[in-house]
Amino acid sequence: MIAVTAVDHLVLTVASIDRTVAFYRDVLGLRAEQFGAGRWALHFGDQKFNLHEAGHEFEPKAAAPAPGAIDVCLVTATPLDQVTSELRAHGVPIVEGPVERTGARGPIISVYVRDPDGNLIELANYADPSFAATREAP
Repeated sequence: MIAVTAVDHLVLTVASIDRTVAFYRDVLGLRAEQFGAGRWALHFGDQKFNLHEAGHEFEPKAAAPAPGAIDVCLVTATPLDQVTSELRAHGVPIVEGPVERTGARGPIISVYVRDPDGNLIELANYADPSFAATREAP
């Protein structure tokens, strides 16, 4: 049996690399890095989002890549009241929350926003501090 242990990276297909990098870097604090032949990644913890611009994707790719096609939950060590303040300061509307949800390791409290492509981004704190993110974003 295959023993999957973690997510290393996900690929986001986006309408604009520049808009996406600005949102995730300036609003959510991810570290943007250019690599390879003009490719971009957004790092957080031990994971990253690789970016593909719609119409200019790298091979291999998803069968039907499209901007705005994902829902993702990102765990943050930042308290949600500070998260919501930061979002408001950047003019990012909160779609929903704070609300109670269930994460991979137990109960979470989440707020939802949309990125520039309309992807649903859930920002969450674990209710049990022992499950909190142990690393700050770089």
